Amino acid sequence: MSFAPTATRRDAFHVPSLDGIRAGSFLLVFAAHAGLGAIIPGGFGVTVFFFLSGYLITTWLRIEHEKSHTVRFGFFYLRRALRILPSFYLVLALAATAAYLGVIPHGVNPRALAAQALHLANYWIVVHGYGGQPAGTGVYWSLAVEEHFYLAFPLLFLMLSRFMKAPLTRASVLWILCAVVLAWRCVLVFGLGSPPDRTYVASDTRIDSILFGCALALYGNPALDESRFSERTWKRVLLPAALLVLTATFVIRANALRETFRYTVQGIALGPLFIAAVRYPDWGVFRLLNLRFVSFLGVLSYPLYLVHHVVLEGLSASLGEGVLRAVIGFGISYAIAWTIHEIVEKPSARLRRKLTSTKEAPKVAAPPVLAVASLQVREP
Repeated sequence: MSFAPTATRRDAFHVPSLDGIRAGSFLLVFAAHAGLGAIIPGGFGVTVFFFLSGYLITTWLRIEHEKSHTVRFGFFYLRRALRILPSFYLVLALAATAAYLGVIPHGVNPRALAAQALHLANYWIVVHGYGGQPAGTGVYWSLAVEEHFYLAFPLLFLMLSRFMKAPLTRASVLWILCAVVLAWRCVLVFGLGSPPDRTYVASDTRIDSILFGCALALYGNPALDESRFSERTWKRVLLPAALLVLTATFVIRANALRETFRYTVQGIALGPLFIAAVRYPDWGVFRLLNLRFVSFLGVLSYPLYLVHHVVLEGLSASLGEGVLRAVIGFGISYAIAWTIHEIVEKPSARLRRKLTSTKEAPKVAAPPVLAVASLQVREP
C-alpha cells in the first residue's frame, strides 16, 4: 500500500512512521549511553532528531502560511515554549537536586547550570567541556541547538515565502546555507584544528542537520507534495543508494572527515529515507515504525531523551555498566517519562491548544496531501 496524494483538510495531520522514527532515534542514543557507544552510532540518533524537527516545524509553518499568508510569531513561540520548556526545566531541576543530594555524581557548577537553563549548554561545552553540569544532562546541548534554530527560522521562512515563489528556489536557499555551514566546519577542522566537541555540539556547526529537514518540507515534502519518482524507483534505486551512503558515514572513521562532511552526507541521505518511510509505511522495516508500541515510544521520546542518561548515571555506582544497568535504566526512564507525559505534557498540550486557538483562517487553495481520513502531526 502507498498513500496517493489528494486534496484534504490541513488543520492538523498524522504522517505515518514519524513517531516510529522518533523511537528509533531515541533507542540509538540510549544504547550508546548504556555502554554500546563503540558500536552503536548514538550521535546519528541526534542527527535524525534534528532532521525530523526541521521537517515538522517547517511543515507546520508551510501549512499555516498557505492558509493565512503569514506566520503568527507569537503563537509559534508560545507553542514551542509550552511544548518544550515545562519538561526541560522539570528534568533539569530534578537532576540538579539529585546531584546535590548525592543520588547521581556531584560536582555541579552553578554557571554551567545557568548556561543550560539559558539554552547555552552547547557553547558551555565548547569552552569548558561537560564538567559542571548535573550528571546525565549533557544531552541538553542538542536542545540548545534547537532553541537557537527556533529563534531565527520563522523569520527566514516568512522571507522565503514572500520573496521566492518557487518551492525549489526556497529549498535551494536552505541547501546553500547547509553548504556554508559545511565550509565553516572545514575551516574550523582543517584550518584551525578545532577539537571534535567544537563541531559536534555548536549551533553554528550543526544547524545544517535541521536545515536539511526544513528543505525537505519545502520541496518534495512526502506529506504534502506529489512524488517525482515511481514507487519502483524509490524501492530499487533511491532507498538502497541512501542506505549505502549512510553506511559509508559509519564505516569511515577519520575524525577530520567525520566532523566535517559526515553531517552533510547524512543530511542528504536522510531525505530519501524520510520520504520512503512516509510514503510507503508498509515496506519491510518501515512496518515496525508504525507498530502501536513503537509509536507510543516515539510519543514519549522527548521526556525519555531528557531523563535516560540521568537515570543511567544514577545506576552506575551500584550496577556499573552492563546489560542489567541498561534494562533497569530503560524501565525507570520509561516510568518517569510516562509520568512526565501524563502530568506535564498533556496539560501543557491542552493549554497550548486553548491559547493558540483562533477563528478559522481564510480559505485558500490547498495543494495535495496524503489521503488520510483524519490527519494529525505531533509537534516535535
